[in-house]
Amino acid sequence: MEAIIDNEQYAAQAFTAQSGIFDVLYAGNTIVNYKRSRVREHILKYLQPQSSILELNSGTGEDAVFFAGMGHQIHATDISEGMQYQLKAKVESNGLDNLISNELCSFTQLNQLKNKGPYDHIFSNFAGLNCTGELDKVLLSLPQLLKRGGKITLVILPKFCLWELLLLFKGKFKTATRRWFSSNGVKAHVEGTHFTCWYYNPSYITNTLKSSFDVLAVEGLCTIVPPSYLEGFAEKYPKIYKTLTALEDRLKKTWPFRVMGDYYIITLIKK
Repeated sequence: MEAIIDNEQYAAQAFTAQSGIFDVLYAGNTIVNYKRSRVREHILKYLQPQSSILELNSGTGEDAVFFAGMGHQIHATDISEGMQYQLKAKVESNGLDNLISNELCSFTQLNQLKNKGPYDHIFSNFAGLNCTGELDKVLLSLPQLLKRGGKITLVILPKFCLWELLLLFKGKFKTATRRWFSSNGVKAHVEGTHFTCWYYNPSYITNTLKSSFDVLAVEGLCTIVPPSYLEGFAEKYPKIYKTLTALEDRLKKTWPFRVMGDYYIITLIKK
């Protein structure tokens, strides 16, 4: 348990260090914007008007501001003080204090959450939940925070990524196979701080929650479109990029493409 808490603190330290430049780093990345649009499009299919949303690892509040702008009520949580600071500044500058509340809280300690809802929807974007080796405990804490018929949408890194497999042809064996042997976690670093990440397939989530949730949808994200860390790809090869986005749109919900992207999006409904 102590090692898990230490890892969370390292992750919080890393993202606090990056919080001031986070939006600047990624705002101009075409594929990051593609990913964010895909996630939002997915969630909007399942949101009722004026839903209450609990957001985990909310970061600087980009998604919170988006959903609040559509009339939803957001409680945005994160373990990073820097990210929470940026979020609060963004909420104030957009005049959304009445729709967005925030709380410094780890997703592994949701039993300590002050605002327990219950919520219509719980949302976690861009692999924040991959920063814990005890995702099962996080998942099992969610039902009590949801209304009956409430939904969960998670964006997770799986154990296999087609684009990373292609790195074998560049001789990058360690990077190409890092997800395959990740039961003990894989080291990551942000702004010079190292922490551990784990990878989880959709079956892990569905099996953990099968007694209380049904699966509504699973779709791959950046399965055919390259990952955003291939910076400049969309700008260098605009015609290829356009073709790849169209192809991914057709195949994102089909097997095996829904489980072999850089991420996958999964939505479940509480029974």
